[in-house]
Amino acid sequence: MTPEFTTGQIHPIECLKESWALIKDEYWLLFAISLVGLLLAGVSMYVLMGPMLCGIFICFFKRIDGGKVVFDDLWLGFRYFGRSLLLTIVMVVPIAVYFVAVFATIYIPLLMQAVGGGRIDERQLLTTFLTAVVVDLVIAVVMVCIHSLLMFAFPLIADRGLSSWEAIRLSARAALKNLSGIGGLIGVNFVLALAGEALCGVGLYLVMPIILATNLIAYRKVFPARGSLAIEPPSPAAYPELT
Repeated sequence: MTPEFTTGQIHPIECLKESWALIKDEYWLLFAISLVGLLLAGVSMYVLMGPMLCGIFICFFKRIDGGKVVFDDLWLGFRYFGRSLLLTIVMVVPIAVYFVAVFATIYIPLLMQAVGGGRIDERQLLTTFLTAVVVDLVIAVVMVCIHSLLMFAFPLIADRGLSSWEAIRLSARAALKNLSGIGGLIGVNFVLALAGEALCGVGLYLVMPIILATNLIAYRKVFPARGSLAIEPPSPAAYPELT
């Protein structure tokens, strides 16, 4: 049965505060899990992105839901390799398109000009730069939109065991119903990333567990843990025969 989701429950600042309160006691363990998982995903040319993200999320969910985090839980993500494969492709293709577009709009024109022995004047250089900026902006907007719609997809696979297609559809539906909260969440993540970059780039790795935890807290607001949905009991007035 497809799990339902809530709306209007994402409050970005509260998610950030709650995430830090939950992970601070096991911050360094979650930092190590996140770093190793993301490094393995990158080294594998993103072939292992699905299993590694699912493994990372399993560890974070254990902490968020009151369990004990164990580093070896990272490898549980390999159980979801097949289920996450399509989603991995959907996530990686836009990134590949971005790099191809940058190469095609900046480097290829300059290389062709250099190989041909021609002189690159300032007007050509400016045109190439402006074209690259426009292409970058368009692709960046498209990527943000795609990633926003798929923000809950990997967590849904790790948490609910959905297939890639099921997770993509449900994540998109939930995201569209929670656009304002997700927009605020992206803004909070951006500020955290900037703060990390300000520390010579090293801080970006340090804020990474906080960003992941904040996103998963938001996910848990939209997709409560099974059995945790609060059900309002009926009023005694509904049973006059008992009064």
